[in-house]
Amino acid sequence: MSAVLEQASAVVVRELEVGGAQGPLAARLYLKNAVGAQVKRDTLIVFFHGGGFVDGDLQEADEFLRHLAECNDERVVLASNYTLATVSPFPAAVEDAHAVLLWTTKNKAKLGWTGKKLVVAGIEAGANLAAVCALMARDRAAPKLAGQILIMPMLDPGLSTGSMRQLNGCPDREKLSTDCAAAYRGYLPHAADRAHPYASPLRSTRLKNLPPALILSAEDDPLCDEAEQYGAKLINAGVRTTVRRMPPAPLQDPNGRNECACKVHALAEMATFLAGLDR
Repeated sequence: MSAVLEQASAVVVRELEVGGAQGPLAARLYLKNAVGAQVKRDTLIVFFHGGGFVDGDLQEADEFLRHLAECNDERVVLASNYTLATVSPFPAAVEDAHAVLLWTTKNKAKLGWTGKKLVVAGIEAGANLAAVCALMARDRAAPKLAGQILIMPMLDPGLSTGSMRQLNGCPDREKLSTDCAAAYRGYLPHAADRAHPYASPLRSTRLKNLPPALILSAEDDPLCDEAEQYGAKLINAGVRTTVRRMPPAPLQDPNGRNECACKVHALAEMATFLAGLDR
């Protein structure tokens, strides 16, 4: 099933269904219209939204993904839903995310993609899923990933890093800390799962042979320490990794993490990273 949601002058947006682990999932496809909607692109970016595993939907990152698609004629962006923890906890979401990546490799024509480069990306909880997908793709020998982009990733269910405890002067720090703890309780109701590398990539001891990574955080992001610790572990494992801590951006909405990601020049960092995958 596929339907054109909107066809603006710059970006075509289509609603479609993709294959998850247990059935179809709603998804949204973004591609630049300047060179014609029928031209196949070499790079597909599969993006997973945030929401702390218990919330969020395709609309959450819509504006950001429009910008991402508009930046380059050679990329197509696919945003996919996944099973929220309120429906089924870990590992439902990560199994969905991995299944979506496999689905893309079997449906290249539908996506307008040549199959050349597949990049997984996400923000917050979605970045956790993106990081885990890189582990799963390596462990299960499919699909082949060209890169991973982790924006303000949730990687530490223990919430034990200094930036999370101090919260970097975040104006809404008490609420954010409470929300993160509640999110992990919903996603990982069984304590033993919190040590599983597919739930907590930061705890993984097997990080070799992963695709190149771009990890982005911000000065006022409580998740910045775990993002940078994961980046350091990837580098030590021999994975080509770029880690950037962005300056804080003023937000009208304290919960506007996707807008923050856009405002702190994440798109420029992503463009540089994606261009580097060609080398």
